[in-house]
Amino acid sequence: MTEPEAQQDRPGLDPTERADWLLRDLRSSRQGLSAREAARRLVHYGPNELRRRGGRRWPRELAKQITHPLALLLWAAAGLAWVAGIAAVAVAIVVVIIVNAAFAFVQEMQAERAVEALAAYLPVQAKAVREGQVREIEAGTLVPGDVLVIEEGDRISADARLMDGGIEVDLSALTGESMPAYRSADLLDTRVPLLHARDLVFSGTTCTEGEARAVVFATGMHTELGRIAALSERVEREESPLEAQVRRVAWLIALIALLTGLAFLPLATFGAGLSIKNAVVFAVGLLVGNVPEGLLPVITLALALGVRGLVRRGAVVKRLSAVETLGSTDVICTDKTGTLTENHMQVSTVWTAAGEHRLNGTPSGVPGDAVLRDLALAMAACTNAQPDAEGGAIGDPTEIALLEGAARLGHRPTTTDRDRRRRRQFHFEPVLKLMSTLDERDGSVWVDTKGAPEAVLPRCTTIADPQSRPCPLSTEDRRGVEERVDAYARQGLRVLAVAERRLQDGQPLPERREAAEHELTLLGLVAMLDPPRPQVAAAVADCHTAGIRIIVITGDHALTAAAIAHQLGIAGKHPTVVTGEETDRMTEQQLDELLLAHRELIFARSSPETKLRITDALRAENHVVAMTGDGVNDAPALRRADIGVAMGCTGTDVAREASTMVLTDDNFATITAAIQAGRRIYDNIRKFICYIFAHTTPEVTPFLVFAVAGGAVPLPLTVLQLLAFDIGTETLPALALGREPAEPGLMRRPPRPRSEGIIRAPMLLRAWLFLGVIGAVLAMAGFFAVLFHAGWHPGDPTGPGQPLHHAYQQATTMTFLGMLTGQIGTAFAARTEHASLRSIGLWTNPLLLWGIVFELVLAAVFIYTPVFQNLLGTAALTPGMLALTLPFPFIVWGADELRRWLLRHHTANRQRQQPGSQGPGPEAPLRARRHE
Repeated sequence: MTEPEAQQDRPGLDPTERADWLLRDLRSSRQGLSAREAARRLVHYGPNELRRRGGRRWPRELAKQITHPLALLLWAAAGLAWVAGIAAVAVAIVVVIIVNAAFAFVQEMQAERAVEALAAYLPVQAKAVREGQVREIEAGTLVPGDVLVIEEGDRISADARLMDGGIEVDLSALTGESMPAYRSADLLDTRVPLLHARDLVFSGTTCTEGEARAVVFATGMHTELGRIAALSERVEREESPLEAQVRRVAWLIALIALLTGLAFLPLATFGAGLSIKNAVVFAVGLLVGNVPEGLLPVITLALALGVRGLVRRGAVVKRLSAVETLGSTDVICTDKTGTLTENHMQVSTVWTAAGEHRLNGTPSGVPGDAVLRDLALAMAACTNAQPDAEGGAIGDPTEIALLEGAARLGHRPTTTDRDRRRRRQFHFEPVLKLMSTLDERDGSVWVDTKGAPEAVLPRCTTIADPQSRPCPLSTEDRRGVEERVDAYARQGLRVLAVAERRLQDGQPLPERREAAEHELTLLGLVAMLDPPRPQVAAAVADCHTAGIRIIVITGDHALTAAAIAHQLGIAGKHPTVVTGEETDRMTEQQLDELLLAHRELIFARSSPETKLRITDALRAENHVVAMTGDGVNDAPALRRADIGVAMGCTGTDVAREASTMVLTDDNFATITAAIQAGRRIYDNIRKFICYIFAHTTPEVTPFLVFAVAGGAVPLPLTVLQLLAFDIGTETLPALALGREPAEPGLMRRPPRPRSEGIIRAPMLLRAWLFLGVIGAVLAMAGFFAVLFHAGWHPGDPTGPGQPLHHAYQQATTMTFLGMLTGQIGTAFAARTEHASLRSIGLWTNPLLLWGIVFELVLAAVFIYTPVFQNLLGTAALTPGMLALTLPFPFIVWGADELRRWLLRHHTANRQRQQPGSQGPGPEAPLRARRHE
């Protein structure tokens, strides 16, 4: 879309003109739009969203499903059957390919839509002035004429002209420039390209520093980002590591099946003396029997369902592949405020030179207490929190608490009054741990500063006495203030220091913060209570049991962090606490040694750069790291971590975009629940892979028996019956296994190593050579039992028109039913990998029970309806034959139950024989991981 087209609905509009003129042209004002006017404009301009243009995707996706390696294997089988003149088999295989492709295509589309629908759980918010009040609205409802309030960390959701303030903006999404650009309402650029105008900001960019207000002049497809989107094709979805691994296994299976078929084809022809036609039937059966058709779509759907389940727990996972990584997480690096605590800050105590003053829930200003009055004034002035229309406030929880604390001290300013008096602002700097504003009051301009006590105190030269007169701040006074800070911190309180300085009349306003934040007068300390979340202690205990290490990285005071960590069980009474300054002085080797030597670690007064260094150090030791964050500067660490966890309530848009998972409740317990769900989903994927692979041996065995016997034994299972077995009875139980509840002890196991594949040799041995062999023996036993009972001897003819033909059809039907009943036993056996089925309950997966009922009903249709008898070559079975298959599920399941009992017994004996062994414990996997 060209620029004139983008403005065709607003004739004569020039976004670079003066802000007041632009407001006039947009029929708006600095007080914003009314709700009714905004609703009318939304109908006219449409939602503020991008419409992806790209061409039709379904033909390409459907083509991908019929050309994956397992489908190619079936195409080869169909080609062999067609060449050999077995047209019915060839057509049937092609039908199976199409049906499987359609099923996989539908699941793929549903899975993708399920993941994309998760965006509804995290709608992008914007702060706009409506009815003269700052309100949080969905960014999709922004319209031209809206007045945006832009703050550090916000994603800008529309093209807008700055009216007040100045900000630094990351324009890399539009221009590719990595360095932020300064944009200010005071810089008026005309006759330049829009992207170069220094008074404009654009949709899709992010504010990295500063605060401003801007009037929206373009939304949706009329923005610069919309113009780019209209010219771009949809980006292809990247294949997840899990899908890539399964696809490699699929190619391996296809190669093995093809080579096996080609090798046995001459053997069957020349060695066993089969005719060319029978040899081709054998090869086709071998190829079809080796294909686990439902593997890829079932995995995709299981992951998508798992991601949806995590949403109900409060965790929005943005990539399907992240579910796999969650199961391997062995270190969680967590913030304190808002994650371990409730993030409901409340000022409990203030301290000044006049003494300590405890606050309750009602206004408690002390008449005549001058220093408390000045402290309240500075607390309210040095904030950016905004009261909302509902009586609450919007902004940082700490600043909201300061506003409420100032109100309880008797000072309740309006936002309009505060903004009118403010002359300049130096935003909070994570490295400096300070924020300052320049405010006009009492006929002068004052510097109001708040921040960490250790950052504010060195900048103070005086302290306000009870009459709020500046007195020299002696060494003894400093020591007393520091002891007071430590005392509050030991109680788990967060402490801020507040200071001020009066500028000389006529003095120019400082341009740099260094010129403002010096020779301050300390007004007092503000101690805030942020209680621990009640669910976190139990979640921490689960993490320790599961071998997951927890490291606290916080910008808070060391004693406060240690107190909270001790309350929650993260650390003992004397954890190793490292400050940001100490971390900055460490070399990479020293940091590695620290992480290796101390399990209970707390990094206090840490900067976002510290998070990044810790993430790199842990990943270098082959740990799988989950890192929490909420700020703009946390984005690099969130991207670098294996699982970046952003806060959905208090986090910035930048942090949420950089993360892999977003917590909608900002609760640490949700991280633990997500790890537990990730382990369960991963286990369930392995269960249905084992279930699907276990069918290979029974499906291939009939054709091997036929080939080895040189035709003396008739084919125990026709290719059409095999196809009916594969397509009709496999997928629904496999999907049901993807919904299995967690096995007992799931969170008592050590984390899965990063290098461990989802398909391992023990699982293949269990599927192919244990469950598969038992199922194959039972199916062949049923086949031969029926034939021998009818008087058959090896070599006797069983073709159409022969006396034994009906018995042969019953025998192949018995093979089909025997495989199906053995499959039921396999489904129950696959429900647990280690534990007894009794420990999780026989009826705890109703979807599997319904899947089994569906299998049996479908089998009855195949066996007893004339249409399918003619199509598949089945025959009705007698009650005695049916009774013969009744024990088959119990034999398969019982044999695997015995195998698992022996394994548990052997493991328990081995642990008891180890001297001093008390189980692996949470430390063991961490030590093992370091020495991999």
